Amino acid sequence: MVGHDPLIEVIIPNWNGKDMLEHCLLSLRRQTYTNFRVIVVDNGSSDGSIAMVETSFPEVKLVLLNHNTGFSVAVNRGIEASVAPWLLLLNNDMEVAEDCLEKLRLAVKQYPHFHMVALKMMNYHQRQFIDGAGDAVLRGGVGYRIGTMEQDCEQYRKDRESFGACAGAALYSKKLFDKVGLFDADFFAYLEDVDLNMRARRHGVKCMFVAGAKVYHIGSASSGSKINPLTIRLSTRNNIHVLIKNYPLRLFLRFFPAIIIYQLAWMLFCLKKGMFLPYLAGLYQGLLMLPHFYKKGKVLQLSDDLLHPDIFANMIVTAEREAVTSIMARRTAAGKNNFLLSCYCKFFL
Repeated sequence: MVGHDPLIEVIIPNWNGKDMLEHCLLSLRRQTYTNFRVIVVDNGSSDGSIAMVETSFPEVKLVLLNHNTGFSVAVNRGIEASVAPWLLLLNNDMEVAEDCLEKLRLAVKQYPHFHMVALKMMNYHQRQFIDGAGDAVLRGGVGYRIGTMEQDCEQYRKDRESFGACAGAALYSKKLFDKVGLFDADFFAYLEDVDLNMRARRHGVKCMFVAGAKVYHIGSASSGSKINPLTIRLSTRNNIHVLIKNYPLRLFLRFFPAIIIYQLAWMLFCLKKGMFLPYLAGLYQGLLMLPHFYKKGKVLQLSDDLLHPDIFANMIVTAEREAVTSIMARRTAAGKNNFLLSCYCKFFL
């Protein structure tokens, strides 16, 4: 790692993730490319994370917050403290392949018109399985990591344009944030990258999935299980935020049947998992903040470089088709039925 004029700055938000963070930083020390700097933004950890970084990784820049401000605020502070033209956001529960930053350096040169880069996220424990190969989006207002729980194959070993990137492992040009703004602090955590992807795409920003840039994702290191009251509440609330903020009225009406289907499916999922009360709490909070996000959406509409709503709508439909195809492939490999998804494709895609 270097301290002056880096091409890339790695921004890692951390909250009580000492062991994972140490593992992540050690993997960054092993990079074959060295023209980068690391910024750790600590969200008021009490597990010795700060002392560990100060003692074992003195080359890392620390940005200290006195309480858990959430993902969005933490990464925004890291972005504001950065000086490099390219910013790599990493969750603290990532192991970075030794040539990952070298692959990203090459990608920056190879794809000069792309200002977002999605990394290839692999499952840390079962390394033949993908955790995400670029992000798609559903018309219901949520993201989907393409390839999740699928075995790696030729399809995912080639670079391709992607709707967006998962902020847990994504490279952004700093110019992108100048153009579309930072992560929305009101999201706290979950779906903030869906919001950023939508804003970026509406401004004409493109994203490239770079198959050679690999990280290995442990998953849910800060919040615990992927299915818990916090994730359900925030995901439900922030889903409403994404819809109200990013869909002009004509798109909302056009996508309304798909939105209703998704909302019903999500509610049934929460019931099945015994998470109906967190779901209701998220729904209540989302509706309570609806006027606030409606105003944000109106401000967004005033931008003079937005794509036509029909072009944006077609992007979303194309991305959803890719997401549903990936979901069906995963379910087929697991021996599960795709009847309902097939019906959805027939009538809506």
